Amino acid sequence: MNTNYRFYILQDFSFVRLFQTVFLFGIVFLFIAALNEYKGESYIYVIFTIASNALLYFGFRKNAIFFDSFIGIFFWLGFWLKLTIRVAYMDGQFHEPVGSFDGSALAFDRTLLVASCAFLGLLLASIIRENFLFVYPSKINEVSQQGLFTFYKKYRKTILLGFVVVFLAVSLTNVYLGIYQRGTIPKTILPYGLNGIYKWLLLFGLTSISAVLLKFEYTMAKKTTYLVAVIGLMESFVSNVSLLSRGMILNTSALVYGVFRGLKPYHIKSNIRFLVISFAIFIVLFGSSVVVVNYLRANSFYTENTQNTQQLLDSTANQTSVLFLDRWVGIEGLMAVSSYPNQGWDLWKTAWQETYSENETTFYDINIIDSPYKNTDKEKHHFVSLPGIVAFCFYPGSYLFLFFCMFVIGMFASTLELITFKMGGKNIILCALLAQVIAFRFASFGYVPAQSYLLFGTIFINILMIFMTEKFLTFWYKR
Repeated sequence: MNTNYRFYILQDFSFVRLFQTVFLFGIVFLFIAALNEYKGESYIYVIFTIASNALLYFGFRKNAIFFDSFIGIFFWLGFWLKLTIRVAYMDGQFHEPVGSFDGSALAFDRTLLVASCAFLGLLLASIIRENFLFVYPSKINEVSQQGLFTFYKKYRKTILLGFVVVFLAVSLTNVYLGIYQRGTIPKTILPYGLNGIYKWLLLFGLTSISAVLLKFEYTMAKKTTYLVAVIGLMESFVSNVSLLSRGMILNTSALVYGVFRGLKPYHIKSNIRFLVISFAIFIVLFGSSVVVVNYLRANSFYTENTQNTQQLLDSTANQTSVLFLDRWVGIEGLMAVSSYPNQGWDLWKTAWQETYSENETTFYDINIIDSPYKNTDKEKHHFVSLPGIVAFCFYPGSYLFLFFCMFVIGMFASTLELITFKMGGKNIILCALLAQVIAFRFASFGYVPAQSYLLFGTIFINILMIFMTEKFLTFWYKR
């Protein structure tokens, strides 16, 4: 039995089933613990649990697309896991502000019913997409993007070296000039809209290049190799530290999952050793990025008069400890909005009119919650609270409207993923990356919503650049 076949057997059966068994046991354990402590009606928490976990499960079924996977993960973490752990073990107390939510049984029940309604809208969209829009093919035999692929084979070493130089140069100049960093006011405004170019490159532009290089490398070698994988991990690490972002896990997990899903369709050989070593490198880099970024953010937050080593270390430890559970947007925003006394269409319309300002508190911070950032020095920092797409779409207080919005969002994201697959050279790794970007945008929705076209427009331009470059190189080589 060859190594590749053994890996597929492990991929399909042993490893997956072992993980599923352990994961299911954990869910049942937490569910029972939270059910015993839940203040509201037990059947409502049961419905919420079923809807949340169905959304997660549907994200990893055979015909799931990447948006299904990532929105399921983000909502499961931000809603079900966070609420379940805090109800079971923290007396229903939450780290983020919850506005007018009073912690009563009725308030909990209303919040969970709203969340369940939203999840059902996404599930319906996923089912319709699977049956009427598209699913990924089980095999991709032809080599897509012949022009780009030929160019890569011809100049492979130069391209890889050039990519390393580019992402290091972009990240280092961003650190030095302070062009775009999370939670801070830009220190440098570049001409010709170059700040926007930096933002695109650091958020997902450079990683999309990693996705293209990974596909070409594995297509050429017909097996997984360490070189491009390590380069991709290093790009994500350097870019996120440069951004002062603790989100390295987002783009990196998208690349990893894209590679994993692409093994069979692309006929790529792999083995457990490659996955274990790559995962170990990822854990080291991700853990390092979280600690380094938390330290840098703490160092940036304190003024010179109050800054000392112990404060920095304490702040770093506090930020790191709450990161893994409370970093995900979700249940707190919905608690605040579902309990807000002035819900209605006027609130919905006003929220859409919010404009970007680096020196003002957000609409959600001002109107819905008691903002933790109201005393922040707005001349240096730009922190915002986010309600998330479920809470935002419940501003009018209508369950039917929320269900419709979530259904439309699911169909819209599915269409974008189909466009990425068709125009991006059938690159499953790139599809995974951009689907994650879209899912995360929706999960953390709510600030300056009318400017969402900037992100989605940038995603389309990103795809179009790859498409047009391929067409040009194909024409060039044929000529």
